[in-house]
Amino acid sequence: AVARGATEVCIQGGIHPNKNHHTYHDILGAIKAVYPDLHIHAYSPEEMDFGHKKSGLPLDEYLQWLVDAGLGTMPGTAAEILDDEIRDVLSPNKLKTDRWVEIVKAAHGIGLRSTSTLMYGHIEQPRHIAAHLDLIREIQKETGGFTEFVPLGFIHERNLLYNLMGARPGPSVEEDLRMVAVSRLFLRPHIQHIQVSWVKMGHKLGQMALCAGANDFGGTLMEESISRESGSDHGENTPPEEFRRLIREIGRTPVERTTLYKTVQRFEDPALDPPSREPEHLQKQLDLAGPTRWRAKVEASRSPQVVSA
Repeated sequence: AVARGATEVCIQGGIHPNKNHHTYHDILGAIKAVYPDLHIHAYSPEEMDFGHKKSGLPLDEYLQWLVDAGLGTMPGTAAEILDDEIRDVLSPNKLKTDRWVEIVKAAHGIGLRSTSTLMYGHIEQPRHIAAHLDLIREIQKETGGFTEFVPLGFIHERNLLYNLMGARPGPSVEEDLRMVAVSRLFLRPHIQHIQVSWVKMGHKLGQMALCAGANDFGGTLMEESISRESGSDHGENTPPEEFRRLIREIGRTPVERTTLYKTVQRFEDPALDPPSREPEHLQKQLDLAGPTRWRAKVEASRSPQVVSA
């Protein structure tokens, strides 16, 4: 991945009952030992909650312990909808809204910045979205620690929330674009960057979202399993050269950035674009193998009743 130009590794996972806070610390140290310049964007507030409770440390000390091991930023995921009326149905075993806020504020308090997210298109009502956006805005006013806001449309095809619990089948195109536009208006000027999740929207709708208030196409990615395992079919990788083409198609200038939104390079002239760093056999294959190495086995063993219910 680094040889192909990766600048960040994103690490998120489930909660393993036989692991503890040292697991999270050791992963950071192992990565930094080999790739000291690679930015590590890791551990959702849910994972932070688990590790913190295992550690016995004060929350800010636990977070600083991870930063000292190499943690660069924190995903603002495990948020879904920050309203316990919805969370009690959507994710009853996950941390409550107040705890999510506590962890995010503590992270921002020690200088550990994070993204912010919202998942929509399932069982929520507009008032829940409004409350979520208002909470994100208030946190940002207080801490200034959010780097961006990422609206995440619900992917329903292989999701138990849809198949067994009656959620609706994700947002419409109109809802996707309205969510982006409302986010821009609601959060300005406190959060300047609204990111498109192209793995959920696809490239064409992503282009439309960039014209509706978003200003960030997100990462190129090299391997993504969350959206794919829920049924998204928009691929796992978009090479930088494809990003530049898509952005220029809508009359914008591509800009490469860091995780913290520092400008790396503006690509004003297509003739001066760097050559592709994709392996030759992958240059025309946007949907990389990644988890496909094991996905075939998973899909073969998955109950068809659950998938198609």
